[in-house]
Amino acid sequence: MSPALAASFFAAREDPSLVVLEGFHALKHALRFGAVVEAAVTSDPDELAELSAALAPDVAAALETLVQPVEPAALRALGFPRPPHTGVAAIARRPPFDLGGLLAGNVARPIVLLEDPRHLGNVGAVVRVAAAADAAGVVTTGARDPWDSAALRGAAGLHYALPVGRADDGFDPAPRPLVALDPDGDPLPAAAIPPGAVLAFGTERHGLSDALLARADARLRIPMRDGVSSLNLATAVAAVLFSR
Repeated sequence: MSPALAASFFAAREDPSLVVLEGFHALKHALRFGAVVEAAVTSDPDELAELSAALAPDVAAALETLVQPVEPAALRALGFPRPPHTGVAAIARRPPFDLGGLLAGNVARPIVLLEDPRHLGNVGAVVRVAAAADAAGVVTTGARDPWDSAALRGAAGLHYALPVGRADDGFDPAPRPLVALDPDGDPLPAAAIPPGAVLAFGTERHGLSDALLARADARLRIPMRDGVSSLNLATAVAAVLFSR
């Protein structure tokens, strides 16, 4: 492996315009949804070829062109204490995030809003659910970057399937209706979710802030068995998105 290739992976971790993708599925999804991939490596070309043929024939040609073989030990040299079990890693461009365009876009599809999420693995799982449910996008507030490596691992590259980005804490979702998921809200029937709503979810421990709840056009809750205090964030998002 060339020193320049190794240096590019370390530089990508410090460059806000780039991300490091870990694993075959992350690279597969990134390519499938139009990511600009600048470099990719594999420590097991034979397994990569088998995975491509079985799970991603639509991007197999791109993978064959892009991915360079490296020695297994080289993945650790690229800064992976625990290399991806598929032996694949890549550098891709992070797409620009246009919040105004997202809000003004397809008004029939919902947007998922995560208020100050704490667990980046959960953020990634939410992105994966939102992509599967054909949501318009995922927006977060708070200090944590939804494109952090932990979130990317949780999403398996599906950040490229829909807009994902961060907004200011007090961002205004207008002209879309704001629906707050709140334990004190009305029980959730599918008809209660207006088309194109911004669906706001808080943390598992604290829920949504009073400020956001005060701005909500509606408050809904997921009916649950007595004694069960909350759902995992990604599970809650899935329950609401797939109830539409």
